[in-house]
Amino acid sequence: MSGRTTFGMIDAWERVTARIRLSQDVSIPGMLHAAVVRRTIPHGRLRRIETSGAWTVPGVVAVVTGADLARIPNLRPVYGPQIEDQHVLAHERVRYVGDMVALVAAENARAAREAAARVVVEYDPLPAVFDPIEALRPDAPLIHELRPEEPHRGHAVYFGLRPIFGTNCCNHFRLYTGDVERGFAEADVVLEETFRVPAAQHVAMEPHAALAYWEDGRLVVISGTQTPFNTRQILAQLFGLAPEQVRVIVPPMGGSFGCKVFPRIEPQVAVLAYLTGRPVKLVLDRYEEFVTLTRHATVVTIRLGLTRDGRITAKRVQAYWSTGAYADCGPDVARKGGFGSVGPYRIPHVAVDSYCVYTNLPPAGAFRGYAVTEVVWASERMMDIAADALGLDPLEFRLRNLLHDGEQFATGETLHDVHFRECLEAVARALHWEQGSRERSPEGRLRAKGLAVVMKGMTTPSRSEARVGVDRAGHVTVYSSTVELGQGARTVLAQLAAEPLKIPYTTVRVVDPDTDRTPFDNRTTSSRSTYMMGNAVRQAAEQLARRLCELAAERLEVAPEDLELLPGAVCVRGVPERCVSWGELVTATGSDELQEHAVFQNEGGLDPETGHGIASSHWHQGAAGAEVEVDPETGQVRILRLHAAVYAGRVVNQLTAALQSEGSMIMGLGSALFEELVYDEGQPLTANLSDYLIPSFLDLPVTLSHDLLECPGAEVHGLGETALPPVPAAIGNAVARAIGACLTELPLTPERVLRALRATRQEAS
Repeated sequence: MSGRTTFGMIDAWERVTARIRLSQDVSIPGMLHAAVVRRTIPHGRLRRIETSGAWTVPGVVAVVTGADLARIPNLRPVYGPQIEDQHVLAHERVRYVGDMVALVAAENARAAREAAARVVVEYDPLPAVFDPIEALRPDAPLIHELRPEEPHRGHAVYFGLRPIFGTNCCNHFRLYTGDVERGFAEADVVLEETFRVPAAQHVAMEPHAALAYWEDGRLVVISGTQTPFNTRQILAQLFGLAPEQVRVIVPPMGGSFGCKVFPRIEPQVAVLAYLTGRPVKLVLDRYEEFVTLTRHATVVTIRLGLTRDGRITAKRVQAYWSTGAYADCGPDVARKGGFGSVGPYRIPHVAVDSYCVYTNLPPAGAFRGYAVTEVVWASERMMDIAADALGLDPLEFRLRNLLHDGEQFATGETLHDVHFRECLEAVARALHWEQGSRERSPEGRLRAKGLAVVMKGMTTPSRSEARVGVDRAGHVTVYSSTVELGQGARTVLAQLAAEPLKIPYTTVRVVDPDTDRTPFDNRTTSSRSTYMMGNAVRQAAEQLARRLCELAAERLEVAPEDLELLPGAVCVRGVPERCVSWGELVTATGSDELQEHAVFQNEGGLDPETGHGIASSHWHQGAAGAEVEVDPETGQVRILRLHAAVYAGRVVNQLTAALQSEGSMIMGLGSALFEELVYDEGQPLTANLSDYLIPSFLDLPVTLSHDLLECPGAEVHGLGETALPPVPAAIGNAVARAIGACLTELPLTPERVLRALRATRQEAS
């Protein structure tokens, strides 16, 4: 790391002085404030909505129910990114506690909320189901009725959905390779275990916020969304507009971690703005955040076949994902979690069935680590269970089975640039694994170490477009629809544009996403932006550099190869007095700005029947290791050391890459030890930051460290999420080893640890 230039964030001063303007800070003269009326039952048929009480609150301008939506011409009030199953306002029935049934717009936020509280809703309760396995039983109440003859797919679908019609399964992903029954027949040992991961909340610092207004028949939405073009398309479909008639503007965001992928409140503010004829803004409170989107609660059963010398012969996975009342991107979560459940191992016979299942709980969608955290918990815990059963060291067992360059993954694709072994060995070195993985402290506490490795795919196929321009003053601007959500994207894109143009990155301006001004990007997800958008920006900047040299060659009457690019000017090599400024070249073209446009895309996809194909154009690779101390009297877990190793290919910005990895590790620690959304018959019991615990500085490990592994000449690998998924599994493996018990459920609360300890003691006696 020594000798490298450190690039600070270009908006650091704005951030530390609170001058950066987020979506919740946006205001427009004359705007109204909105509030949502939500229901408090998990499943019921709407009988009557009484709004008269809301109108008695001074300042109320509109109270809108589902019946009022008929006043909007061409409105088709149902949407969804992958399955169109969500209504702008609940239609006929509510499907979870928190479902939206009415909207209020008022002159101020307090009046809107007070009026919303006065809306009375009557309903007839219906049977509800909350567990994904129970929801697949033949007698389970149907939350949606998907039929093959009805169109139901949302525009963001790019893979073949396989609903099981007549059930609550909205997508069944299959991955079959080899003959799994033959693989188990060849095994000397067959193990099976079921693992659970609870729903979790993103807890982004900035809540959901959106503002909408109509201007000359066009809809304008200012929103904190990771998906400006997806949001534009969905809103256009809702209102029967051409996509160009909808404009989505995205200011920098105060965090997301996946909760702001796809529309959340944008349809609702757009409807209110249309009906009132005024701009309308909605900002959710913290409770509403908890009932807007969660991580999927997941149940994963793994059956593993093994030879006595530590070779894996077969793996069968059955995964059930509770997607809540609406599918959102759950079908894709089940797909990515499905192939992610195989892990980075050489397994000749694989059978994966991954089910995305409706339940009467808040919708679940994208969450940092996208489906992989849940299946890595199951897969990597199973690897430790298998190592123990075979009497092998967990590190050695993994190393025997890891995939290498040129080998085939279960999907049939050939892997390249593979570094799982290096990541795992880097973690083992940091933990001093060779010194032993289990001991007792002088105070009687139980100490042990644990490992986990992760293989995470990147959105494939996808496309990013960028423009880089220089104006008459010689200023360079990047036009990109990558969203800045705190990860430092603007800084990295400025660096990648500055390199070919040989200018300081701090002089580059990066325009925030605006579907009227910035070109298309799939979305800011999947740790893809530095690789996908970064390549598009770099190519556009290279094209701009060549264009400037071509224009200067004509002006200076020399060959382009005789010129050199300098900051703000093009000069004849060796004759510095023969120069022409960039501004002069732009002015000579008669335009205000000289722009170059570039497209970068990757190709692939999986067969919906077999799961074979190209799941990821390249894989995000990492490992984590933990050393823990467990108090056998209280069950309390203390993390002594947490280390992660992430393969980055080539690091663009050392500072932001390090911060991303550290943030991922801390989020993983929260999932391991604290974070759990608890429900009682669909009623959320932990929907606040007193009962739902996230890590504080006091919870951090004694030592928190990481490695960013690079390879000369390698392409950039995204790393915004890679260090998160292996952390809960590494901690879980360490705790299980320390107490000598089998742990299968997150989080590892003191109560769960004590129960496991007591069960082990009872078995021993």
